[in-house]
Amino acid sequence: MECNSVADPLASLLREALARCLSNPMARALSRLFSLCRPPAHLLRRRPLNPSTKPLSTRAKALASGHSLILPGDDRSPPSFPSRRSAHPPPPDYGCGGSPGTIAAIVTSLAGGPAAVGIVRLSGADAVTVVGRIFRPARKEPEPWKPRSHFVEYGFALDGDGSVIDEVLVVPMLAPRSYTREDVVELQCHGNDLCLRRVLRACLEAGARLADPGEFTLRAFLNGRLDLAQAENVSRLISAKSAAAADSALAGIQACFSTLVKSLRSRCIELLTEIEARLDFEDEMPPLDPMVLLSKINSMRQEVQDALDTANYDKLLQSGLQIAIIGCPNVGKSSLLNAWSKSERAIVTEIAGTTRDVVEANVTIHGIPVTLLDTAGIRETDDIVEKIGVERSEAAALGADMVIMTISAVDGWTEDDTKLIEHVMIDKKSPGSAIPMVLVINKVDCSPFVAGEQFEKFSGFFRKHVHTCAVTGKGISELERAVIEVRGLEPIPSGGRRWTVNQRQLEQLMRTQEAFTRLESSISEQLPLDFWTIDLREAALALATISGEDISEEVLSNIFSKFCIGK
Repeated sequence: MECNSVADPLASLLREALARCLSNPMARALSRLFSLCRPPAHLLRRRPLNPSTKPLSTRAKALASGHSLILPGDDRSPPSFPSRRSAHPPPPDYGCGGSPGTIAAIVTSLAGGPAAVGIVRLSGADAVTVVGRIFRPARKEPEPWKPRSHFVEYGFALDGDGSVIDEVLVVPMLAPRSYTREDVVELQCHGNDLCLRRVLRACLEAGARLADPGEFTLRAFLNGRLDLAQAENVSRLISAKSAAAADSALAGIQACFSTLVKSLRSRCIELLTEIEARLDFEDEMPPLDPMVLLSKINSMRQEVQDALDTANYDKLLQSGLQIAIIGCPNVGKSSLLNAWSKSERAIVTEIAGTTRDVVEANVTIHGIPVTLLDTAGIRETDDIVEKIGVERSEAAALGADMVIMTISAVDGWTEDDTKLIEHVMIDKKSPGSAIPMVLVINKVDCSPFVAGEQFEKFSGFFRKHVHTCAVTGKGISELERAVIEVRGLEPIPSGGRRWTVNQRQLEQLMRTQEAFTRLESSISEQLPLDFWTIDLREAALALATISGEDISEEVLSNIFSKFCIGK
């Protein structure tokens, strides 16, 4: 009876509190946002690769009950005084229970031959246990290994029989101060492939499992160490082909783009909250000023457009430019390629028609990787081999991102040059079409260039004119500046340090931009507020897809499967 007498007043209080909440329009408006702020059940907040058969609730209970490893006396043991470390929750177990959740991989390159040092990395709840089974510290007094986070210890790696297989340095990085925010241990071995594989095999036999491609970074994402945009830039940094590409990826990892996305999404949700509140309690709240609202939307649209403008630069960083060097025979095309690439890639003689095939050389212009294509001299010929070379030259010119036509200052603009440019224009279907052209007047050291009537007639087809001497290298820097200007890359800093968006992010930004455009139309046409909320929700969800707050398992698996094993 006493229990009932206590329960009845509590029940009454709860009912009254619930009634007050339901009568509050702001509370009802915020409840509508709950589905936006929390990802749907079918979307990811769990591991798509090798998923555990245990429900998340079961694994959470296991972690809360002390399932995660704490070694007596190691760096994670509870001290006698309050510790900031205890405020961090234990790392989740992604495996099928126990050690299968601990992953291991060789994280240094195996393709480049023997090296001084190679690294085997482990991550997971049992990383310390696994390493403790194969590592013996080099001490006079044998005692169990007690890891101290971020401190290096010298010792020996042992196989299952207790035989020494390598001398190693062990670096423990205990949760949450690690790349994955789990316990991470790295074994620095000798860089021979044999040594690395033996140590890795010992780790696998001791209870770890081989990591999937990108699984270390996937765990960093799932544990909140990185968002999805940052994780994608990790892969791009590893595969960067130029300093500018590396700087761009580093800027992405440092959350420059992620900060923009989070800010845009936060502002969308803030506007959505204001509109939702007025749907429930319009009479008692001040009306929204459409001009102020449109100003905020225009500001966000401009920020999205600035991000979209980086997409072309990203394609250049990843794919580079292809520049075809064309011209009549013996005008110095091969000499120009050699001078530009500072190599002897192409054979140079005084015999016209020496180059019979397309010769490639790689250079970097202001951080952009560029492939130069030295082509055979284009002319009418009965030589079967040279004729094939001419056809390949024409195909290279049509497939290139830019064409550099070379003429000789000694000969000036000739009838053969006129036939060549007319032939190129016919193949391009229309003058001044998509492929930009630059004219190089070579051999200026031999004779001054005299422009004739024919040259004036066709000079307008070229965006830039550059005078060069391939023998001395004169004019090469001016030629590089012309390439940058013609491709519209002048505003980009030569040192890089600018984040860019990839194709997946581009699609979601376009989705955001379209939502803002529809929202502006809805406001201008004075449509009901419900229409405004639809477009704001669409924009917020698109931005959440970029950061990974709202992402499907299929998309995640596709992203991380492109990573290398060990990252």
